[in-house]
Order: sequence, then structure tokens, then C-alpha cells
Amino acid sequence: MRHTILIVDDERDMIALLRDNFAMLGYLVLTAGNYDEAVKKAACGPDVILLDVNMPGRDGLSVCRAIRQFVRCPIVFLTARVSDADKIEGFAAGGDDYVTKPFSLDELNARVAAHLRREERPRRQARVYFAGDVAVDYLERAVYVRGERLPLAKKEFEIIELLSQNRGQVFDKERIYERVWGWDSEGSSSVVAEHIKRIRAKFAQAGAPGQIETVWGVGYKWVK
Repeated sequence: MRHTILIVDDERDMIALLRDNFAMLGYLVLTAGNYDEAVKKAACGPDVILLDVNMPGRDGLSVCRAIRQFVRCPIVFLTARVSDADKIEGFAAGGDDYVTKPFSLDELNARVAAHLRREERPRRQARVYFAGDVAVDYLERAVYVRGERLPLAKKEFEIIELLSQNRGQVFDKERIYERVWGWDSEGSSSVVAEHIKRIRAKFAQAGAPGQIETVWGVGYKWVK
């Protein structure tokens, strides 16, 4: 079975070098150049992640903190930092190893292979959807904003689940009610608007507003 490797680095030359190297070795290669791309690609379920620490903006440590509770594969930091304090910070963020730049490809290849051989943690299927600071864990049936779990009622999560799994698709209140409450439920679709109001308030309070958009006269959709 081909292993999948995610390479995260803001330097295009480094991305190209590593992509070609691991593709030649038979890996399926995913690449990302910044925080948002890295978090999104992590949801694809790679077997190992190579993560540059010194990216502009939100760095590799921020990426690691955002994805570690959802991603169980080895994370190897690539960095020019060499101090013990930097290594301790990286391990505390959830990293498994450090490779210091400049490095030899032979050494990097050997380290990646060793991590894959030792990897015995049961890998979860790609059942997490990332959208910036928001993570929807469909297995756990929970939503996190910057690692903090939102306090959601069962129906609130089910609305989020429906909309986020059909991103960009507009659902009217009646269809949401039918899908979440059931077509034979006794009640009114008017409860949908109240639930969405509460969901929006919780996202806003957590600092992540704007996940659910109203399409006036039609219904609601999850913003892509």
C-alpha cells in the first residue's frame, strides 16, 4: 500500500525538492504552503507529515497544535532552529521528531521510513473537516474552535453536520427539519431558525463567526 506524506513549507524550491524525492520513492505526496492549506490537507489522512516551523504568519507550531488532537500520524518538524528550548516547544506542540536544515535526503528518507515502521497508533479515517480555526469531528460528533470544544446540543451538531458535509448547498428550513428531526416528527420547521441562531451565537462567542450563511428567501448554507 502506498503511504501518503504531507509536506508543509512556504519555500517553493523546498516543496519541489521534497515532492520529487518522495514521489520517486513511491509515496503519494500532498503539499501545502501555509497554515490554512496545511490544516485543510491534514484532513486527508496522511501517514506522516513533514512540517516547516519557520513559516510566515501562523507557523508550523500553530499548525501542529491545530491538528494534533485530530491527526494521529507522526509529525516531523523541518527547521533551522537547533536550541533545546525550540525542540521542547515543538514536542509540547505535538511533534514527534526534528530534522535540522540543511539535511541530507538520505537521512530524511530513513527517518520517515522509521516513523512509518514504528507507527502503531490506530489511524482514524479522515472524518474531520477543517475550516480555518474550526474543526468538525464527525466521529466524535463535536466541533472545536482553536482547539476548544463548542457546547452544542445534539440537534445543533446535527445541523452543522448536515450543512458542513454539503458545503455550498442551500437547504431550506423544511428540508433541514426533515433531515435532522425526521419526516414523521411532530413539530414545526420554525425551530430550525432558532437552532441556527443559537449555533451562530456560539461560533461568534468562540471568535469564529460566519460559518452558516443565510440565502434570503431560500434557506441556509455552510460557507465553503
